[in-house]
Amino acid sequence: MLRKYSTHRTHDDNLKLGALTAFSAGMVNVISVIVFFAFTSNVTGHYAVFAQELAKGNWFQAAIVILWIMLFFFGSFTSNFVIIHGNNYIGRYLSHAIPIILEIICLLVVGIYLQGFYTESLQETEFLVGLLLFAMGLQNGLTASISNSAVKTTHLTGLTTDLAIALSMMTKKHYRKDEKVVEKIQLLSSIMFFYVLGGVITGVLYNTIQNYTFYIVCFFLTIIIFYDYYKLTILKYNHKKFFSLRQEEVKESKSNVHQEQNNRITEKNTCY
Repeated sequence: MLRKYSTHRTHDDNLKLGALTAFSAGMVNVISVIVFFAFTSNVTGHYAVFAQELAKGNWFQAAIVILWIMLFFFGSFTSNFVIIHGNNYIGRYLSHAIPIILEIICLLVVGIYLQGFYTESLQETEFLVGLLLFAMGLQNGLTASISNSAVKTTHLTGLTTDLAIALSMMTKKHYRKDEKVVEKIQLLSSIMFFYVLGGVITGVLYNTIQNYTFYIVCFFLTIIIFYDYYKLTILKYNHKKFFSLRQEEVKESKSNVHQEQNNRITEKNTCY
């Protein structure tokens, strides 16, 4: 899911990445609404709140909201920065995994703080909401960067529009046979489904385990990292096995050639 980049990715790569990251984004967004009464997987509503606070002359609250927006922005910026600069120095897989690792750290900090230190003050809420927005910016920047903007999983506004357009195209026979249109519908539908599924599961889980739900999100993000690690390990093993077998074949071939040469020399000496 993470080791391939841009146009080198397959439809299956994007499906897996989109489903798991959408699932985690849906979980984070619902739990942030439950705990903080704020959306954290997108910033569309925050722009409206920012404009409203400016109109009312609430400069401090407007500054807080614009800070939240900038944290989401900086999260996306950080993801792409690590990806484009890290590919040449630390490898593609690791540079793609770092944004997910940073996201996991942010979610762990929020979960641990809520369990042991949270007093429900306004300042704490503003800080934790900002941290979640940064985490969601990291995720959205990562998925958009490595998939050439095909996968965006933290908000559904543009996705709903794209899905509606793609479905309308299916009303013409020409597009129903277009593999790219069909794959796009599959990808967008899976993202939407798993986003909603993540939200529903979070709503149910929170009634039982409450703030431990953040650790469940971290678990799914960890699956994304170790899935590719597992695939890379298998590929390396198969490559070494293939190389070893190839060497044995070459040695055997050389041995056979050498044996044939000896046989010919023996035959010639016998004739003489």
